[in-house]
Amino acid sequence: MNTKTFAIDIDGTITENGGGRIHLDALAALRQVKNRGHNVIFVTGRSSIEGFLLSVFGGTTKIAVGENGGCITTDANEHILLGNIKKCQDAFDIIKTKIDNVVEKPVFPRMTEVVLERTFDLDLAKKLVVKENLDIVLSDSQYAYHINSSGIDKGAGFEEIMKRLSITSDDVIAIGDSATDIPLFKVAKTSIALGNSSDEVKSHATFSVKGHAGDGVIEALDKLAPRISGV
Repeated sequence: MNTKTFAIDIDGTITENGGGRIHLDALAALRQVKNRGHNVIFVTGRSSIEGFLLSVFGGTTKIAVGENGGCITTDANEHILLGNIKKCQDAFDIIKTKIDNVVEKPVFPRMTEVVLERTFDLDLAKKLVVKENLDIVLSDSQYAYHINSSGIDKGAGFEEIMKRLSITSDDVIAIGDSATDIPLFKVAKTSIALGNSSDEVKSHATFSVKGHAGDGVIEALDKLAPRISGV
């Protein structure tokens, strides 16, 4: 069997709309995929620790890419830091003094990024980043705004996993719903955008499904099943 590696976003992908509850049927389907010999790795804007814990309790591959690619967790106390949190914190200090309503979002502690409430004009902030020559990127996961150091995104973080596990792009299947998943789509041969994705996100995917969130994940796996052993 040719082992595939599924790179799966969390929020808006395997969570039910509102409240961040895990879609249990989608998680069960992913666990079945893993039990049949494939890798199922969470790639999220949440902390890598949250993604790792979900993998432990959910029964998927015990490794997670978090903080939009900035941090990889491979065990309870083993973290690979790809991002630079100081650059993010310095940028946050500048942005919040020049733009109104910029506040941090209360989240699980981060090691490489700063997470903000979606309470301000992101386009205005991006213009400020260019003007001030800040070495960071701003992104919108629909869950929050994120400040990451330059060069950090889900694609870059997952490429580190691919190197460590000797995974080729041909064997990667990515499933997601937001703009932060586009870099992940670019490193995967096959990418699926869910029904709750924007047209921009769908335009970067190999194909899209009608189902939203967890329902869409199950629909995507059903569509892939005829081509992939064990799905």
